[in-house]
Amino acid sequence: MNHLVTDSPIGPLTLVGTGDTVTGVYFPNLWTRPDRTAFGERDDTAFPEAVRQLKEYFAGERTTFDVPMQATGPEFDRAVWAEIERIPYGETATYGDLARAVGGLPHEVGAAVGRNPLSILVACHRVVGKNGKLTGYAGGLKRKEFLLDLERPPASTLW
Repeated sequence: MNHLVTDSPIGPLTLVGTGDTVTGVYFPNLWTRPDRTAFGERDDTAFPEAVRQLKEYFAGERTTFDVPMQATGPEFDRAVWAEIERIPYGETATYGDLARAVGGLPHEVGAAVGRNPLSILVACHRVVGKNGKLTGYAGGLKRKEFLLDLERPPASTLW
């Protein structure tokens, strides 16, 4: 297990994993951030493809990720995370939508979303409350709003 810290427009991101496989992407003060001792040794050369793709995403040049990643957790959580991966770039789904898809309750889905260890790569910021309301985000609502705005298509200009 090793980790690196890379800069981003929403603060430093800590990427954790083994080999080329990313198992966690964490913000500072993330609600569900594991103890740093579980991150292994720091290796600033780790995960070069993930870092490149994240930089492209923040530059508005990438809409999907195709880096090796693996999230571990209970079966229900993994089902929720799989549904999150189906939400297209620039779109959102509600906690209720995900609950219907996986057969759970919205608050159970919310808890599973909050435990997603692959923030941004598995775009849990695309999950919103009823009527599109921004609710709970383990990285903070300002980050969630930034990420949703980043994915929002530019307003068209009429000449």
